[in-house]
Amino acid sequence: ILYIPAMYDGNTDVPLILNFHGINSNANEQMQYGDFRDIADTEGFLLVHPEGTLLNGEQHWNVGNFKTGSTADDVGFTEALIDQLANLYAINLDRVYSTGMSNGGFMSFLLACQLSEKIAAIASVTGSMTPVTYNACNTQHPTPILQIHGTSDGVVPYNGDTWTRSIEDVISYWVNYNNCDTNPTITVFPDIDPSDGSTVEHSVYV
Repeated sequence: ILYIPAMYDGNTDVPLILNFHGINSNANEQMQYGDFRDIADTEGFLLVHPEGTLLNGEQHWNVGNFKTGSTADDVGFTEALIDQLANLYAINLDRVYSTGMSNGGFMSFLLACQLSEKIAAIASVTGSMTPVTYNACNTQHPTPILQIHGTSDGVVPYNGDTWTRSIEDVISYWVNYNNCDTNPTITVFPDIDPSDGSTVEHSVYV
């Protein structure tokens, strides 16, 4: 599903954001759930919500040992999608970004590793890197990363599992690859709702 802001006129190259859904979700749900349309309207970027392959009743992105039996070439699909959109619209190919929820976050990391010539930066919400993605990562340029994750996540464990690397491992990989300072600047946000059982820390590596 492609969203084109009203200000787009085709005369100026604009950024493109890929917004990937989680497992067993779909493009329409992600458009509603991780909704960037208002921001696209004010900032002027194109926004596309790809839809994954159906396997055993679940929509998914094939990111390696995440969905057993998948043969989908989702990196190739994404590359073709970017190329097709660039043929149809005025897109700044130096400003193509990927974000996603859960399995869509894993997909964004996979693109940073395997399609970095087309991806400028990524943001992952509750995603991570599978061991397959982590061990075979071959990114071609320093890549800004935003990772949003709960330490008590019961679906994608913060401390990792056999099928997913820990968030600390993931951050360490990109901090080292991007040659950042290993000592982050940490901001502790005010706990404005003590009843929700959560607190927020923001760590920045530059």
